[in-house]
Amino acid sequence: MSLLTEWREHAYSLDDRTPEGKEFWLDYFQREKAIYEKILENPVEIEGGTVKELAEKYDMSIELMIGFLDGIEDSLIVPNKVDELEEDSQVALGYDPEKLYMNMVDCNAEWLYTLPPVSYTHLRAHETDSYLVCRLLLEKKKKTKKNKKENKT
Repeated sequence: MSLLTEWREHAYSLDDRTPEGKEFWLDYFQREKAIYEKILENPVEIEGGTVKELAEKYDMSIELMIGFLDGIEDSLIVPNKVDELEEDSQVALGYDPEKLYMNMVDCNAEWLYTLPPVSYTHLRAHETDSYLVCRLLLEKKKKTKKNKKENKT
């Protein structure tokens, strides 16, 4: 069974309404957010290594790293072929900023909306009209989520 299949079978079998599922997903989302913070700090530097090396670097299991790689796959310039990855497979996290913006907007992930604005500084310096549209959509989504939260209280 591939690492991706193992990740999906385990992760998607966990209900986030149960204590076990909630704990698993909260842990995963915090780790995912930490990786995004790091790679967004310096978009020119492409993070890479083996799956195992990246998992160790970010203090996470191979399974969680595969989950991250699965999630970012559609935003990469050169896909890692996540369905074929093994622990010793070389991967690179060179992402397309426009695709990443759009995927962050599409995925409805609150934990990604709270990334520090400084993370986007380098991206904004090279912002094209299409990047600007994506960034504005992401910021609008953030504000909408924040307003909904405030209205509930």
